Amino acid sequence: MRALVFGGNGFIGSHLVDALLASGHQVRVFDRSHERFRPALSGVEYRLFDFKDTSAIAESLEGVDVVIHLLSTTVPSTSNLDVVADIESNLIGTVRLLQLMLQKEVKRIVYLSSGGTAYGVPQIMPIPETHPLNPICSYGVVKVAVEKYLLMFQQLYGLRPVILRPANPYGDRQGHGGVQGVINTFLARIKNCEKIEIWGDGSTVRDFIHVEDLADICRIAAETEIEGVFNVGSGSGCSILEIMDVLRAVTGREVSPVFKPGRNYDVPRVVLDISKTQEQFDWKPRIDLDNGVAKTWKWIQGAAN
Repeated sequence: MRALVFGGNGFIGSHLVDALLASGHQVRVFDRSHERFRPALSGVEYRLFDFKDTSAIAESLEGVDVVIHLLSTTVPSTSNLDVVADIESNLIGTVRLLQLMLQKEVKRIVYLSSGGTAYGVPQIMPIPETHPLNPICSYGVVKVAVEKYLLMFQQLYGLRPVILRPANPYGDRQGHGGVQGVINTFLARIKNCEKIEIWGDGSTVRDFIHVEDLADICRIAAETEIEGVFNVGSGSGCSILEIMDVLRAVTGREVSPVFKPGRNYDVPRVVLDISKTQEQFDWKPRIDLDNGVAKTWKWIQGAAN
């Protein structure tokens, strides 16, 4: 299989590239820059361009069997700062990609949406894929809009999409500057003896998945002909206060966080129902939270700030 990975030099993408290579696939990466935490890999074809570069995308689509789209220029906490830019860079850019795929007769695409923001405030728990989509941040709105275009292109033009809605990923090679990724950010602050800030009272519950498990299901989805929408997570929730307990146990350090006012775009509780994904792909997460945090802490200790 010849895979084109948009965002292949990022946090999730770099692990997906590892998984694809380990399975014997040919990999082409489209991204703006090289990986942050390691040098370029031998055997990978890199295309370093901006997602707005239509000609570069068209050329990168030549000869590929599947597109795996992981790119996003925003995260939930930044997307509302400039909604128009979010739409222009992520929604319009992706629709342009879909049109180019049709021109190049590339029909298979794996799209990484969002299980944390697409549903909005949950009405039932755990959240199934059939739950109403009511996002409360631009990041989630754009993800849902892309999903709708994928399904439209499927119906009208024969595109073969699989949409994955992941929980909160964490692990090696995730940036830890505080913009996204509570586990990595907190571990980096513990390493540097800095204060940990918690938005709200710490009761917010999230579903966390180790990045290697997320990369694994992305690879499996790309290898199959299955189409549809699938949640990807651990299937269980953990509050921020419970995360703090895990961090204390793993690092052996006592940590006293600083509590700040809650944010209006933070959904109180998100736990994904992953039964459909487990059944359809014969997949389940392998790395539990304790072991995943321990692996991440080991990496954080050796990583540059």
